[in-house]
Formats: sequence, C-alpha cells, structure tokens
Amino acid sequence: MRFAPPNPLRIADRASGLNSLSVRSHNERLVLSLLLQNEATTRLEIGEKTGLSAQTISVIVRSLEQEGLVVRGEAQKGRVGPPTTPLMLNSEGAYSVGVSVGYRNTHIVVVDFIGNIQHQHVMPHRIAGAFDVTEGLALEIRNAVASLSESRRGRIAGIGLALPTPPLHTGPDQAVLHRDLEAELKLPVFVQNDITAAAGGESLFGAARQLQDFLFFYLGARLHSRLVLNHQIYNGNSPISYDVGVLALERALPADPAIREKLWRQSRNWPTIGPTFETWQSACAESLIKAVQSLLQFIELKTVVLSSFIPPGICETLCAHIQQEIPSVDAILGKTSSPKAVGAASLPFSSRFMVH
Repeated sequence: MRFAPPNPLRIADRASGLNSLSVRSHNERLVLSLLLQNEATTRLEIGEKTGLSAQTISVIVRSLEQEGLVVRGEAQKGRVGPPTTPLMLNSEGAYSVGVSVGYRNTHIVVVDFIGNIQHQHVMPHRIAGAFDVTEGLALEIRNAVASLSESRRGRIAGIGLALPTPPLHTGPDQAVLHRDLEAELKLPVFVQNDITAAAGGESLFGAARQLQDFLFFYLGARLHSRLVLNHQIYNGNSPISYDVGVLALERALPADPAIREKLWRQSRNWPTIGPTFETWQSACAESLIKAVQSLLQFIELKTVVLSSFIPPGICETLCAHIQQEIPSVDAILGKTSSPKAVGAASLPFSSRFMVH
C-alpha cells in the first residue's frame, strides 16, 4: 500500500542540496517544497534556504518551468540592484483528488496545485457510521476527474484517501479499498489517517501555512487533536478524541431527522436549537481549553488552529473562548474548506513533490 507521509514534509531553514545530476530529483523537490510553503520565492531565497548553487537553481527552475509546474511573477522593483523576479507554483501545473470518509458522508474534491477546490461532491452514507458506498466511490471519482478539461486530467498527481482510525463500524478493509481504487482508476492512491491529513492540508494550503509549531484541532463527529512541531505532525500513542463533537450534539437533540441532517451539512448556519446548543458549545469550549492548558505544561506553543466543517461562526466563538482563557495563545480558525477532503488531496502533492 502507498501510505502518504504522516506529516507535511518541509525543508528546514537550510536544507543540504547536492549539486549533482544524480540527485537532481531531490533538488527539484527542495525547490518545490519551498514554493509549496510560500506564495512566491526568489532564486536568491532558494539559494539561501537550500544551499544550492545559482547555476543548479537556474537549471532546476528552467526544467520546472518547461514542465509547467512553476511560473514567474512580476519583477519586483525599487530595491538595490536589478529587479528580482519571484517564482511561484503554476496553479494549473498539477491536480489531485481527495476523498475523506466521514461519519455520515464521504467527501470528494479536486484541487489544483495551490489548493483551490475545482470540484466537490458529497456522498451521504445510508447508515451513520458505516461506509457503504464502495461501489459508487470509483464512479464519483471518475466524475470528479471528468470535471477537468482533457489536458488537465493528464496532470493529476494521484488520489488521496483520508480514513478514520479506528475504522468506521462497517466498511471495506483499508487495503482492499486502496487496491481496488488503484486497479480501477489507474492512478496512484495515497492513504492517511483523516485527522492527520486535515492537519497536513491546513499546513500546506490553509491558516497554518506559515506556522512551524501549532496545536491542531478538528471538530467533527468527535473532537480530535494533533501536535505539530517543526512542521512534523505527531499523532500520539493512541487516537485520542473527545466526545464533545457534532455526534454528542446530535444525541442531545430531539429525534428530528430534518434538524439532525442539517448538522452534518457544510453550511454558514445551523438551525436554531436553543439551550441544547449553548450547553454543547460550552462543553466543547471547556474540552478545548483543558487540552491546550494540559499541553502548555510541557511545551510552549503560541498558536492553536481549529478546523471543522461546521459553521465558521461557531468555530470563531470557540476560538474566542480559548483566547479569553489563555491569552498567551493565538487561537485561529482554519481556512481550508472541506478540511479532511482537501487534506486528503494534499497527500499526492506532499508525497510526490516535497522532500522526504
């Protein structure tokens, strides 16, 4: 099986690039890693951060431009010396499909090389907590790929598959699903835990793009966390989660299918559900605050990132609670839409284009 790297692999402040033809692929990954984590980077900055010679950088950049992965920005004037031309990723240079299997839905997205969603689709599960859409998954992925023009389809880096750990109550074996999708779709499939994938996607494309260290929370059916230190994602020894997520709120509500269904949709607002919601939000905020306070006893962290599919306003309120109780921490809302699916889509990019 192809397991995607468990972290958004990035180069350090100064990585060692070797000026040798035999390791040119590694050097290209160094350059692409820099461009993936920065909107624009000059050749001088690439040299400072990688140790590569100016000649080697020129050869690599020329090759990446010819392959359509990199483009030049507008020359920056007003500095001492000649104008510098920043380099950036070509948004149309590569595409990726992301699949996230959740508690009630499976999300499928197609993203471009800089993380913009080009296509998205939601497959509801017939039974909550059961992945029962295996037969239709390959078809929906095909439909997602077909949403791109013919020339863009040839630039798909692969399929990222974000799966919960432990797995849902019922569903196909992970290895079987991976094997069947690769055989049927003729594309490489990269597998990762869904929360780890979401943290990686937020780091590569979202609010954590410029952060080296942060505590990541994903609020879904349950509340999950990941610690990111020096760009490395740490899962812990067990997949610990807190039962204060959307599933806990659903259990506390009256058995109204219409209201419950709306909870699991990605939307700007939830239906009005009164005191039950207030109680749930307080419990969720308390769990977040306690988790952050516990970690701060051992590690000095300045940023917490909260990511979710629920309405952004609710997450902003939760971030405000954290900020109020722990002023030393900056609590911010994740920027990535459909975070687990976009995180899944980032897996082929990090696996194929970044430094291992």
